[in-house]
Amino acid sequence: MSVDSVQPLRPTETLAGVDLVTEHLAALAEAAGRAGRYAATISGWGSELARRYENGAHLLACGNGGSAAEALHLTGELVGRFRHDRRPLPAVALCADSAAHTAIANDYGFDEVYARQVTAWGRPGDVLVAFSTSGTSPNVVAAAKAALESGVTVWALTGPGPNPLASLADDAVAVEAPTTATVQEIHLSLVHALCIALDDALGVQPAVGTPS
Repeated sequence: MSVDSVQPLRPTETLAGVDLVTEHLAALAEAAGRAGRYAATISGWGSELARRYENGAHLLACGNGGSAAEALHLTGELVGRFRHDRRPLPAVALCADSAAHTAIANDYGFDEVYARQVTAWGRPGDVLVAFSTSGTSPNVVAAAKAALESGVTVWALTGPGPNPLASLADDAVAVEAPTTATVQEIHLSLVHALCIALDDALGVQPAVGTPS
């Protein structure tokens, strides 16, 4: 089909699209307005994670789909940096190793892809950050169970509670939002908030001569 043959949207179609986008952004704004209630929890996680990092702990993270992307985003911020330069912090997204992921899924089933990795890598004092917008993802729930059995602390970021993952975790933030997309968007803001709290607890400062 040539560009010239593409028909322009009729005004009613354009308005419908605008309405849908406006509705989504309004839902996000409402959910973001409620997110302040999670500040104390996330700040506490940042302080505790800083303490554990000073004692040699590691962070593991997992999730599916968009939540896997959240796990990767978090570990990328920790191994790299967030706002200001600091030492790299040990953090592993369990969705990143495609060879292990597919081998485990092939031999043991998809529900075990994270649990076996947690058992392999997790040590007492480590932290697993488990992402699931539903809070019911079988492989993430299995990972949380494996973590607890290994002495690894579980922090969960989920959608509305109650849900199995939030109930199982040592601590959880169950985001109140109407859609999976909006839950994920709030999760991303909480990932950044955790990085802010962690860097503050670690005493990370901007380099001299750089804006704060």
